[in-house]
Amino acid sequence: MKEKSFDIVVLTDNRYVAPENPGWYVQNILKEDGLVVEALQSKGFKVTRKSWSDPDFDWYSTKAVLFRTTWDYFDRYEEWKGWLKKVSEATEMINPYQLIQWNMDKHYLKDLQVKGINIPETHYVEIGVVTNLAALFAQKEWTDCILKPCISGAARHTYRIDLSNIHEYEPIFQKLIQQEAMMLQPFQKNVVEKGEVSLMVMGGQFTHAVLKIAKPGDFRVQDDFGGTVHEYQPTLEEIAFAEKAVAACDPQPYYARVDIIRDNNNELAVIEMELIEPELWFRLKPAAVEVLVEAISKKVQAYQAK
Repeated sequence: MKEKSFDIVVLTDNRYVAPENPGWYVQNILKEDGLVVEALQSKGFKVTRKSWSDPDFDWYSTKAVLFRTTWDYFDRYEEWKGWLKKVSEATEMINPYQLIQWNMDKHYLKDLQVKGINIPETHYVEIGVVTNLAALFAQKEWTDCILKPCISGAARHTYRIDLSNIHEYEPIFQKLIQQEAMMLQPFQKNVVEKGEVSLMVMGGQFTHAVLKIAKPGDFRVQDDFGGTVHEYQPTLEEIAFAEKAVAACDPQPYYARVDIIRDNNNELAVIEMELIEPELWFRLKPAAVEVLVEAISKKVQAYQAK
C-alpha cells in the first residue's frame, strides 16, 4: 500500500479554513476544530484540516477523513454528493459513508421509528405528489404544523403553518414539492415551552448535553434565528433514550448528536439525529473529545492493519 501523508484530515468548509478577523461564532468553530486536531495529534496521528471542497487536495493521501464543520454542504448539495462518492472510494470516512448517505435525508426518522425509536408524527410529501395543505390538514386533523424539507440544515425552508396562515404558505408549498421531498409534523408545543435537548454520544457513550431555547416569539432553536444554548444535565431516562437511538443505527456511528423533546403525548421523541457534521459543543466539555478520539483511534488502527 502506498504510504499515506496523513492519518486523518479534519473537514471544514472554505469559510473556516483561515478566516480573517473571526467573530465569536467563528472563534468557537476554530476552537472546537482545534480541540479535535490537538487531541488526535496527541495520540501520534498525522493530522491536517482542510475544506471538503479543496480542489487541490489529494484525498488518496489520507487514511481517513473526519467530518466536522462542513456547514455549507446543503447549499451545494449536488456537488457534495459527487464529492462524497469520489472520496469514499479514496479513503475511510468517519462517520462511515453509508451512514452519512442515510442521515442526509430525514426519511431516516421513519427507519428509526420502525426500530422502536419514538419520533413525532410525520407525514412525508414526495416530489411531484399532487396535494395541498388544506387537504393534508383535513386528512390529518391537524391545526398547527411544521413544514420542512427532507434534505436541509439550519432551518432552511422551515415554516410553522396553522389555519390562520395556511393560504399564505400554499404557493411556496406547491413550489417546494415540485423540487424536493418535504415533511409535515404537528407542531410540538414543548419545543417552545421547554426547549430542545441535544445529547452528544461518542463511541456509543453519552458524554454531555445542552438545552436549546428559541427566542421569544419564534420556534426555531438555531442561533441563526436568535436561539440560545445552555448547559444541561439530562435525566437517566433521556440518556438511555439517546443511547438507544444511536444503537439503532447501522453501522454504528463514532459520534452522534441526538436532538430530543417531549412530544405532544409527553413521550421522549427524536426530533433529529445528526451524524454528518453536528455542532458538538466540545468547548463546554473538552473531555468528550478524548472519548471521540479513542473511538477514532480504533478505526484508523484497523485501517492500518489492512
